[in-house]
Amino acid sequence: MSSTSISANTANHAAAGAGPQLTAAQWGMVTFLLSEVAFFSTLIVTYLAFMGQDRVGPTPREALSLPLAVTTTICLLSSSVSVHLAGKKPGTTAFVCWWSLTISLGIVFLLGTAYEWHELIEKQHLTISRNLFGTTYYTLVGFHALHVTIGVIAMTAVLAVNLVHKLDAHDCAPVELVSWYWHFVDVVWIVVFTVVYLVSRYGV
Repeated sequence: MSSTSISANTANHAAAGAGPQLTAAQWGMVTFLLSEVAFFSTLIVTYLAFMGQDRVGPTPREALSLPLAVTTTICLLSSSVSVHLAGKKPGTTAFVCWWSLTISLGIVFLLGTAYEWHELIEKQHLTISRNLFGTTYYTLVGFHALHVTIGVIAMTAVLAVNLVHKLDAHDCAPVELVSWYWHFVDVVWIVVFTVVYLVSRYGV
């Protein structure tokens, strides 16, 4: 066997051992999510930097409702399970059911956030310009809610495409990419919930 053949076989084995390669779309999503990590990290660090520096109320302990936040968190984290299950059944009735449930849970989370904001503004008189807590809270939670909204819109678009053209294992890239995004949004919320509703509220 020639040295050229040996080199070719070595290269083929190396390529086979490298595992599946990411597509251009997957690399694009990974790059986007990494930029979002930097974005939310900046918001979270800013929130922590100004935590406890207010001279006027209300404070996180006085204003925030932990039971409501826990309820909406359960809804959002449950949606990660449903979107995962949907991704295993592209083009089937089960996909439509699990995907629709994910959308519904996302909407419930947004409605819970809207209700919380209404209560904060009407009862606690907490606005974005009230104090440092109001400014950093509405900015951080608001941008997360915006990302959830984008995710709900993207999932609704994928569902509409599936209803017109049944997605299967060969053309399920949109399902996979949107699922990645949705899992990212859920992970970010775990951090936001911990910082806003536990650390700043209880000082743990």
